[in-house]
Amino acid sequence: MQNRSAALLAAILLFIPLYTSGQKLVNSPIARYNIGLLEQPGSFRSLSMGGTGTAMRDNTTIYYTNPASYSSLDTNSFVFDFGMDYGLNIISNGDRTDLSEDLDFDHFIMAFPIMKKWGFAIGVAPVSNGYYNISETVLAGDDDYNEITGEYISYHSGSGGLTNFFLGSGLNITKNLSAGVNMSLLFGSIKRYNEFDFADYYYTYQTNMTDKFSLRGIGLDFGLQYSTPIKEDYFLNFGAAYSTPKNCKSSFESITYRYNVYSVADTLEYSMNDSTKSHIPGSVRAGVSFGKKNKFVVGLDYEYSFWGNATFHGTEGYTRNTHNIMLGAEYTPDRFSNYSFLKRMDYRLGGHIGNNYLLFNGSDVNEMGVSLGVGIPIRRTYSKANFYVDYTRRSVTGQTFTHEENYITFGLSINMYDFWFIKPKYD
Repeated sequence: MQNRSAALLAAILLFIPLYTSGQKLVNSPIARYNIGLLEQPGSFRSLSMGGTGTAMRDNTTIYYTNPASYSSLDTNSFVFDFGMDYGLNIISNGDRTDLSEDLDFDHFIMAFPIMKKWGFAIGVAPVSNGYYNISETVLAGDDDYNEITGEYISYHSGSGGLTNFFLGSGLNITKNLSAGVNMSLLFGSIKRYNEFDFADYYYTYQTNMTDKFSLRGIGLDFGLQYSTPIKEDYFLNFGAAYSTPKNCKSSFESITYRYNVYSVADTLEYSMNDSTKSHIPGSVRAGVSFGKKNKFVVGLDYEYSFWGNATFHGTEGYTRNTHNIMLGAEYTPDRFSNYSFLKRMDYRLGGHIGNNYLLFNGSDVNEMGVSLGVGIPIRRTYSKANFYVDYTRRSVTGQTFTHEENYITFGLSINMYDFWFIKPKYD
């Protein structure tokens, strides 16, 4: 046990710097706007079941979208979950298809009990991704060609994103009712770069514009769960969670300058505002799950977020409230089988449908997807390797000039379960 604990601590110390230095470099033009492309929250077990988790309770899994679930942790246990994913985005506008891909770390979370029916969790997970890389060439005869401007090439790129660091606690209020709270620190920055290169570079100036938006703020996530045991190991759980709005301190820096082939540069505009305020809206979640202990579970979640109330640089009129429905199931043929490894595996399936928080010319960005995954037991312990695949399609309603995205994610996480703080009877 001491060797496993030492290895676990070493993995934590190694993973933290790797996580903070990484960013998912999957190109999505949607990430060009506001705070970028939102990431779906949850462990890979949750994501393989469509993102459900509001009403889920399990002593081996951290469902941080509802902190009331922390009360289900076993006494003297420790759970640690870290994962990495591979993203593949296929973008099509009817005339051409582009592809981008990247491998990156996703999350690390850990939890342990404070006492019986009282658990604590801490972790870091992505909130949004601001990476994109777009270029356009305008030649004589194109629809966008202007004789005064002439032929030109434009480059647009972005980097960075927002991250959530949270710590929370959950406890049983009564035998069946649990409550919990997370304190969340939202932080990060997004940098955007725009460049215009004209074909007649001897007699014209090229233009370069760079923006940097930074943000940090604190919010709270409250959760409730009610569990109803049913005869023969069946159970029925209800869950609800509320994330408070975050009034964040933010800054916005912008610089625009021009230059020519003779390296003569001229700053046209520079502005720096480090005292701006940003408002990240709250959200509500409700869910229900039904299952049989050590055999199967089915969950349904609904989430509504008030993104129409968001206020940060450049968002006015370009965001809207979102709603998402998530459905998932998990089945284990025989968790305690002594002869079949395949029967001890968990098999998961899920789906989700809703809309993005962004608006394009007043039209919604619709999202729908399916997911599946497996939980692979490690040496007959409660520890598991979780693998999942998610396919999500994004499209814009009522617009024919925008693109369509087909996003495929492959994720692998190690969910380690160990007993700590147990004094051995023999040395």
